[in-house]
Parts: sequence; C-alpha cells; structure tokens
Amino acid sequence: MPIKIQSDLPACSILEHENVFVMTDKRALMQDIRPLKIAIVNLMPAKETTETQILRLLANTPLQVEISLIRMENHVYKHTGEEYLEKFYISSSELFRQKFDGMIVTGAPVEQLPFEQVDYWDELCGIMDYAKTNVFSTLYVCWGSFAGLYHLYGIPKYPTDKKLFGIFMNRRLTNAEPLLRGFDDEFPIPQSRHTTIRFEDVAKRQELTVLAASEEAGATLIKSKDNREIFMTGHLEYDTGTLSDEYRRDKKKNLPIEIPQHYFPGDDPDKPPLSTWRSTAHLFYSNWLNYYVYQETPFNFV
Repeated sequence: MPIKIQSDLPACSILEHENVFVMTDKRALMQDIRPLKIAIVNLMPAKETTETQILRLLANTPLQVEISLIRMENHVYKHTGEEYLEKFYISSSELFRQKFDGMIVTGAPVEQLPFEQVDYWDELCGIMDYAKTNVFSTLYVCWGSFAGLYHLYGIPKYPTDKKLFGIFMNRRLTNAEPLLRGFDDEFPIPQSRHTTIRFEDVAKRQELTVLAASEEAGATLIKSKDNREIFMTGHLEYDTGTLSDEYRRDKKKNLPIEIPQHYFPGDDPDKPPLSTWRSTAHLFYSNWLNYYVYQETPFNFV
C-alpha cells in the first residue's frame, strides 16, 4: 500500500521511478480507509535526500501512510530555501494542534554541541514532550536518539575518541521483541557519529530496555517498555552511497576523517560500496509501523 504525499514533493517522482507506490491526496480520498498519520521532524540539512530515504522505507508496508513534514520555527535554515519549507513543511505550532499515530525525529549535524546550545533545543523539547501524550510511538534516529534519551530520561552523551563511521554488526539481545521480528541474530547498521551512550546509564532507568548492541558501536537500539519511544543510534535509512558521500565531503574540507569501516570492498574508496543493510532497514520500519503504530492506535484517534 502507498504513502500519501504531495504530488510535487521532489521525493515523489524519485520514488515513482523506483516503482515505490505513492499516492496523491486526490486518489487517497477515494479510499474508504483511515491512513496512519506519521510526522517526520526532519533536522537533517539535506532535506530532500532525507525525505526520500525515509519515505522509501515507510512505503514498504501494506498500510496507507499519510506524511506530515515538520520544521523548526526558531531556526534559520542554510541549506533549504524558505519557499520549499513553506510549501512542503508545517511548523511545530501546527504540529501541536494535531495528533499523530507515529513520529520520526531524525539526526542532525549538531552532535558535538551541548544540547542546550542547539538553537532549536527548547522547541525540540516541546515536541518531545508533546509526543508523550499525542503520538502513539516515536522513533528517534541518531542525534535524535541522543536528544530523546537526554531530555526524556536524563541519559548523557559522551564524545568518542574518533568519529564512529561505517557499517557495524549488532547482536539482538532478546528473542521476544516484535520490533526485531524476522531479524537475524546479527544485523548491520550504518553509523556516522561523534558521540555515544553508556550501558550503565541506560540500566539505571527501569523504563528502558536495550534491544541490540554492537561491540564496536555500543548500545544501538533502545526502547521504552511501554513501546512509546524507540531510540536507534544509527542510520538504517541511509542509501548505499551516503557514507561515501560523507567521506568525500569531509576529505574535501580537510577534516580528520578515516575511511568508513566495513564499507568499501577491501577498504578501497575507489571501489563502489554495496548495501548490506537494506533488507534490515525495510524490515525494521515495517515492524515499527505494524506492531507499535498500527496495532496500538485506535481508529478514531482524537
């Protein structure tokens, strides 16, 4: 079944070219079904790229999904024009006037700043507080997961010695978790971050449980025991070439960046990488939508 988005959103034509089923407002109105309402708080600078990556995964489900893209009101965007934001995004003020079945809070390139120094921190905290009672399940991704764990549970982040960058294997720590239904015992997740969290800090919060962890990347998948909050420290939504693009971008800027681990064949950046996480990504988002959003939300959610 399709995702419901505006027909002129750039991601629409890309996904249609990939034979991903997208549906415009006019066609969706002809179906006698209530779509799942999903809000995406997109904090990434490359808005169109992130939109396409996430929408591609949300479309891989038998459910009809209606998307609302959310922008920060108290932030000046450097990489996205105001006309684009006005056309395709709603503000946090408009978000607060609605209820949503699910919400996704993306990563952001601000992880080396203290949370309180991020210019939209107060606004984001308001969104996270709103989600506790107005969203059935919220998925926090990469920096979004660190922000959520810090604001909601007081769990701090810690700087890593060097950027955690590459594809890292994770081991599932439970066999009875619907979010991981169909997963192999070990599965890959792309990582691109300068911070981490510690198991002992998570263990102090009885409301949380660690679902998966990596020897190299630490705790990578955490959820609240009421299933209302999911925290993923990596980027399952990444395309095959995203880490390569980030590596070459940072090299061009003369930043201290190493070749992403377990990514290029033979660790040779001149060889094109292959995705090893695509099936994991589709299964993860399908499980989240089905077991934690669709199965939990009443038909009349007001």
